[in-house]
Amino acid sequence: MAHAPNPFLAGLAGRCPNCGEGHLFEGFLKVSPACEACGFDLASADSGDGPAVFVIMIAGFIGAFGALFTMVAFNPPVWVTIVIWLPAILVICLILLRPTKGLLLASQFKNQASEARHG
Repeated sequence: MAHAPNPFLAGLAGRCPNCGEGHLFEGFLKVSPACEACGFDLASADSGDGPAVFVIMIAGFIGAFGALFTMVAFNPPVWVTIVIWLPAILVICLILLRPTKGLLLASQFKNQASEARHG
């Protein structure tokens, strides 16, 4: 009997939450229509704005704390703080967005959630 993968770990890795083998994404954030390994329908999955909200909160906390710490500890000019922390926040957002989307899609799969469809 085949061992079912942990859908959360599969989602974090960008793999199909059903089999853990196929790719979850077609591009950076576009969800594949179906898993190429098991044929699982991924087209109905929609995480909405959830991943962006979580990533903004996490990156915002790290960036605000980091900028405040930089200002208090080193007292650089404001432009130095902006030059350091604005790109850092952008990189943090780009790094976290795909795994967060995969995790939320896997959560939908695990909980068998689906969007209410209106005719």
